[in-house]
Amino acid sequence: MLTDTRFRNNATSVNEGQDVRSVIMNTLNVPADLVDYLAQNILNTDGDEHARLRKLISRAFTPRRVGDMRLRMEEITAQLLDQLAEAGADGTPVNIVEGLCYPLPITVICEMIGIPVEDRPRWQAWGRTLSSMDAQGLPMALRETVEHVYELVGRRRAEPADDLITGLIQVQEDDGDRLSDREMVTMIIALVIAGHDTTAQLLASSVEALLAHPDQLDRLAAEPAFWPHAVHELMRMRGPVFGQPRYPSVDVEIGGTTIKAGTPVLAALLAANTDPREFDNPDELNLRREPGRRERHMSFGQGAHYCLGAALVRDEVEIALRALFTRFPRLALAVPKVERTMRPGSSRILDMPVLLNDAAQ
Repeated sequence: MLTDTRFRNNATSVNEGQDVRSVIMNTLNVPADLVDYLAQNILNTDGDEHARLRKLISRAFTPRRVGDMRLRMEEITAQLLDQLAEAGADGTPVNIVEGLCYPLPITVICEMIGIPVEDRPRWQAWGRTLSSMDAQGLPMALRETVEHVYELVGRRRAEPADDLITGLIQVQEDDGDRLSDREMVTMIIALVIAGHDTTAQLLASSVEALLAHPDQLDRLAAEPAFWPHAVHELMRMRGPVFGQPRYPSVDVEIGGTTIKAGTPVLAALLAANTDPREFDNPDELNLRREPGRRERHMSFGQGAHYCLGAALVRDEVEIALRALFTRFPRLALAVPKVERTMRPGSSRILDMPVLLNDAAQ
């Protein structure tokens, strides 16, 4: 389904003018002048239009640029762990979600895009609100985000830098027909939202899974070369995104069921990740599971909409988890069970109190 061109991400292209996204925007109280900034982003385009936007944004995720970010990821992670250590020095529980899982990806994506340090706390707050789909806070957060991105674009036109915003401005100046101001702003907003909330949730869920399997953590401590394999397995079992609705342009039959044109369909990525035809003992976490030559799990999607930042996410998760459990080998949950909130398309961990060193130290 993910690679079948009969399925579209743009609902309006198959629903005879019925804009499903407008219904969603109305439910979220999004003002009419801001709808396009959420509903017309790169995630909701298809075909040539999607290919054009993806080609423009892919310069942010070249192997060189992602590789160059590894050192910064290590530095940012070390700084965040220092702060956690200070906060939990007297045995006080610290919230790993707020102290590491969210600050790391928002800092990384903001550096790549070109958002100044002093603006990043606001971006973290805006990103959390936009990702939560809270109808009360979303309209104001979206308006402030849009206004701020236009302001940043204006700054970079006057003072270019080595960042994505400057790169997109250069593309526009070279050929204005290829990228409008609205597309540029929408693209930046989509990258920040997609680039930090899902990664933060993957990190939180991975910490939870590793704490529940201390024997596998011990093996990783003894054989750290298996950390990249562990990240693949954590993505398979704990990927935070269930999938995004797609819309068949014609009647389509899948598994003996006819899906009428225009009907929203969700590809259950987590179900695919535990398919026993593909994975032995699929419900067991096995951090040494060999991913082989290709990425076997589906957590980054497939086809034209495969996650642009997949390599960046893998590096972030590996660096953060390895550093966390190396620095705090006796990390332990401070509560009996981690609470999750559910929403359409994903599950979220908002709080995870942990003790940096358990009582047996």
